[in-house]
Amino acid sequence: MMKLHWSPRSPFVRKVMVAAHELGLADRIQTTRTLVGAAIVAPQLLPDNPLNKIPTLVLEDGTVLYDSYVIIEYLDSLAGGRLIPREGPARFTELRRHALGNGFLDMLIQYRMERERTPPSQPMMDAFAKKFDSTLTAIDQEIEAINADPPGIAQISLAIAGDYLDFRFADLGWRERAPRYSAWQERFRQRPSMVATPVVDG
Repeated sequence: MMKLHWSPRSPFVRKVMVAAHELGLADRIQTTRTLVGAAIVAPQLLPDNPLNKIPTLVLEDGTVLYDSYVIIEYLDSLAGGRLIPREGPARFTELRRHALGNGFLDMLIQYRMERERTPPSQPMMDAFAKKFDSTLTAIDQEIEAINADPPGIAQISLAIAGDYLDFRFADLGWRERAPRYSAWQERFRQRPSMVATPVVDG
């Protein structure tokens, strides 16, 4: 069994688990609850990942992989390359779209940390509002083209971003502001891989 340092709240951990289910590899991964944060160090994680970040995957032979993209690329290699095209324009289009979804998640986590400060930085909040609007618009405009491709790492990232918005930022009204993205995400979230990996505050 592979061991995954895991949290039910982390969208990046969820990316790995959704990918594992899509690839038929979830039964080869044992999840280990690991609590981390900007001010929380998990002593049991540091020997595997000195950055104290999840997801971190320990392979059967003890090799350690971290960063959700690196882990997913490894899992995809075991399954013959179904989520990330191996070469050519399709590969770089998929990677750019993944960067859009992954960067969106990064932005949302930074925003959550900032708005919980007392008081939050107004320039940071103003900048977030502009970047949030531009990112939602970009996704909404491209989501139909993204949907034309087989499910891959980009679609997984964007679908998880939508669920994370519902989970943490329902007040932002993203579904009304990006109706095409919202409609697509509602369909994608019904996939067995998404249903099997719900985000919970626990």
